[in-house]
Amino acid sequence: MPDKTLGSDTSKPIITMASAEIVPFAKTGGLADVVGALSQALASSGATVNLIMPAYRSVINGSLVDLKPVKNISIPIRGKIVSGQLYKKRINSSLSAYFIRADEYFDRECLYGDESGDYPDNAERFAFFSRAVLEVARLTKTEIIHLHDWQAAPAAAFLRLQPEKYPELGKTKIILTIHNLSYQGIFSSDHWPALDLDWGYFDPGHLEFWGKINYLKSGIATADRITTVSPTYAREIQQEGGGFGLEGLLRERSSRLTGILNGIDYESWNPESDSYIQKRYSASDTSGKKECKRFLQECYGLKEDQEVPVACIVTRLVEGKGLELIVDAAQEILSSDIQLLVLGRGESHYETYFSELAKNHPGQVGVKIAFDEASAHQMIAGADILLMPSKREPCGLTQMYAVRYGTIPIVRRTGGLADSVEPYNAANGSGTGFIFDNFSPEDFLEAIKQATIVYRQKPDWEHLVRRAMTADHSWNRSMQQYLRLYLELIK
Repeated sequence: MPDKTLGSDTSKPIITMASAEIVPFAKTGGLADVVGALSQALASSGATVNLIMPAYRSVINGSLVDLKPVKNISIPIRGKIVSGQLYKKRINSSLSAYFIRADEYFDRECLYGDESGDYPDNAERFAFFSRAVLEVARLTKTEIIHLHDWQAAPAAAFLRLQPEKYPELGKTKIILTIHNLSYQGIFSSDHWPALDLDWGYFDPGHLEFWGKINYLKSGIATADRITTVSPTYAREIQQEGGGFGLEGLLRERSSRLTGILNGIDYESWNPESDSYIQKRYSASDTSGKKECKRFLQECYGLKEDQEVPVACIVTRLVEGKGLELIVDAAQEILSSDIQLLVLGRGESHYETYFSELAKNHPGQVGVKIAFDEASAHQMIAGADILLMPSKREPCGLTQMYAVRYGTIPIVRRTGGLADSVEPYNAANGSGTGFIFDNFSPEDFLEAIKQATIVYRQKPDWEHLVRRAMTADHSWNRSMQQYLRLYLELIK
């Protein structure tokens, strides 16, 4: 039976939130964190939220245990009918999760690919998923379908280009959020039959992109509203060369494009209650941070010295994160009496470089080629400074985690970094971090220099730490912006 709805109260919209990954069910990156936290915040505000994601193997062996399907679905893919099942898990009175089970597509060890590369049938997998999103939407009589990134974006095209197939959703509004425009879901035109769309839509105004199919473009072209994960990123992607080939379309749709800065989960990331860290602390009593630093220095074989600033890098070791600046500046950073810690994994040449740097600088550099939640929390809590000189950063969460823990970020003025870090002002003591503009080792080193000068002025540094820890990066602020957008669409 269809769920009971809250449609009579327009202040409490019914939202279908579709994403290929959602915490706590499946995660490869920040997308899952954002969708999970935003959904929780919206549900807490009184909205009815229905999450939708694929039933991957990890979900089948976890959340689906003891659940029975609520509906069978049949979806046309490449001229054949592919069957699947919908499972529902009720999380609380306002929040439920629907899992799309189709084992031939999703019963796999990984989400998008394995060590040999992306799965060759990803076009089919996420065409099926996007169709299934609309099946859940009509089951729940949703008012807003909120799609996230390329994997869910075709749902907008299916609904808008084939409205006759979904008459129950004639008044439903669609929002697409772009978390990272560099991932677009681009496939050979050979995959067009998987979409079950007329070939007439394989054109520059809809899905065609340099002779290929572009899933993200399909959503940008057809959604009622488009959001990105920070105001600055919304402007950057419309600039020539900033939109990965889609800047023209984004400029055409600029009146429907909004940047909303992500928030962070204040329950998971809270130095006053964090079970991962050595000693808890707060803005009113930061003494525990010293113990976290001592623990960090001991764990990574650094010289235990509270007077030496510890700078950390917590990131995927991939292009775009500004790691080339760190490589170019490393020797000068280390000659400035700074200890350096690196946590992450990614491209092999970066993994090798940082591992060798630690071997060549024992007691001053520590590296862990891995990523786990405990180490991330411990490093953010124990370090004095976060280095995040990204070449591009749609939003970024690590800088907000750092601010929450009084670990002062040094960032480049781009995307969400520009929107979430307030530049330090020595004249009046305002600010939450240090920002540089040009993507150059010289500007990066100058920002580090300014930070270390303040670090050695202990009263000023302590004031900066406390001020940073009181900045508001909670989801409540961001959620209110999304809620206003939803209500604007359905009023």
